[in-house]
Amino acid sequence: MGPDGAPGQVVPWRKVLWEHQPFPDNYVDRRFLEELRRNEGIRQYRYWAVVKEAGFVGQQLSSVAIFITLWLYMEQGLLSPERLLLTCLLSTLLGYGLHQTLTPPTKSGCELRTRLADLQSATIFLSFTFGFSPVLKTLTESVSTDTVYAMSAVMLLAHLVSFPYAHPSPPGSLSLNAALFASVCLASRLPGALHTFAMLSCALLVFALWPCLLQRLREYAPNQFTGLCVAVCVGGVVGLASQSPGGAVLLALALGTVTLFCPLLLVRLQRHKDNIHGPWDEAEIHEELGHILHS
Repeated sequence: MGPDGAPGQVVPWRKVLWEHQPFPDNYVDRRFLEELRRNEGIRQYRYWAVVKEAGFVGQQLSSVAIFITLWLYMEQGLLSPERLLLTCLLSTLLGYGLHQTLTPPTKSGCELRTRLADLQSATIFLSFTFGFSPVLKTLTESVSTDTVYAMSAVMLLAHLVSFPYAHPSPPGSLSLNAALFASVCLASRLPGALHTFAMLSCALLVFALWPCLLQRLREYAPNQFTGLCVAVCVGGVVGLASQSPGGAVLLALALGTVTLFCPLLLVRLQRHKDNIHGPWDEAEIHEELGHILHS
């Protein structure tokens, strides 16, 4: 494109809208592409760093598998609710102590929630859960077992999809509610009210408290965080293999895809990324608004 008028037009073109110029509205000169910038501010990813971050996704998938495995053991009578409750209690005390140990001194003195408040919240939750366990046990009596299993599968999938992997402490409300809903559905199919109480207590530990401890480990003990993620993934596969070898194979394939193949695909595709920036971008005002208003 060129300016309107006779050949040899010497009127210089200016990139302004408020001034009438003898050029078409869509005219640009040869300097237009001189301001072209490619891949400005692109973050370069390293494979093992991405694998490490993807480990949180893998361990969350394995945590769901471990929860399902525990439910299968309780349904078949291979795990007593007393033993599960004792294990959950010891794990909670150990995890809480580790969480407090990893809390920096600058944060431990200014946290709004104290140990007494944490104990009060745990007591209220356990009391209400224990009191309503007989009701929750009969909650889905009128619903077919296939429907209950389907709802549980959908809710656990919603938990995995909506889980805030970047900042999982505290877990997102949608993710946590979906996991607890699935837990109630599965717990209602167990033999007794104590089984229901134990399963819901285990669900609180796995889906609410465990991600908070992992986030603290990721921030202040990254090496231990990586090892713990690997241990959870291995435990999920081994535990599921004791009940369903086919399910364990599918879980192992899913973990390999999420933690190894997807990071490799991200790093490989990054070289083909081509973002362009130039004078066609939206204007960015870098001056403070207060300075503009008072000038």
